[in-house]
Amino acid sequence: MSNVLNEEKKKQVIALGQLGWALRRIEEATGVRRETAAGYLKAAGIPVRQPGGWGRRKPAAASRPAKEVTTDPAAAKPANGSEVTTDSGGQKPSPGLTGSTGEPYRELIEAGLAQGRNAMSIWQELVDRHGFNGSYESVKRYARKLRGTQSPEACGIIETAPGEESQVDYGTGPMVRDPQTGKYRRTRLFVLTLGFSRKCVRLFCFHSSARIWAELHERAFRRLGGATRVVISDNLKDGVFKPDIYGPGLNPLYRDVLAHYGAVAMPCRIRDPDRKGKVESGVGHAQKTPDQRQRRRPSLSPDT
Repeated sequence: MSNVLNEEKKKQVIALGQLGWALRRIEEATGVRRETAAGYLKAAGIPVRQPGGWGRRKPAAASRPAKEVTTDPAAAKPANGSEVTTDSGGQKPSPGLTGSTGEPYRELIEAGLAQGRNAMSIWQELVDRHGFNGSYESVKRYARKLRGTQSPEACGIIETAPGEESQVDYGTGPMVRDPQTGKYRRTRLFVLTLGFSRKCVRLFCFHSSARIWAELHERAFRRLGGATRVVISDNLKDGVFKPDIYGPGLNPLYRDVLAHYGAVAMPCRIRDPDRKGKVESGVGHAQKTPDQRQRRRPSLSPDT
């Protein structure tokens, strides 16, 4: 074996090998050389590819297309010029903001766009506060028209299998009444996003600690009915007490909780937030909705 890994890095390599990751992909994710990873996988009884097959990934026959159809407002993603909508060429546009009918709501939509909010949050506010009975798709098209043509920012696409990966992160939550003092306090927003479906679990807390960080993972796993094999996080001290580009040291409590659920943590490399871009997007979306930006909550429960 060409190198000796610590226990945390060894668990990561074995977990990724059990998921069927190629050696080159394991090397890119963990920084462990392919020869070293192959030695540990063989010692654990996990089949690996021959040296001539390194770097050759199997074709993703059942991979999902990059451009998905938006069918459910609850699962819709932020709109851009290249996304496909449910409207076909032979169908009439859905009722809502089309032509002159959108003028009464123009100022509201422009104000929402100026605040950095997305079409989903604007549509929710129009329905809740202004009696709007149109569809989300109509608001998305109208917001796109007001926003103008924008060139999408180039970014890498990370594809994962169902149940393989989840991403976790903290964000700023809404104001919630503290039951002890009766005053409103700013909360922290915990978000866990599944890598395949992008389904999110959002939880609130007043304080942050290693114990609370682990408990939030447990509650999220119970909400989902299971745990993923890999959990991608940043290097916050509640989960990683020793950030390192090659062998970050995990908080023992966090490590043991994930091991109980059969999961392994993979902290992002320092200054590499794009590795968990899915949960970053989920945190940003939650913070832009009316419930998060404007309204106050009487308590931390029920969770949303």
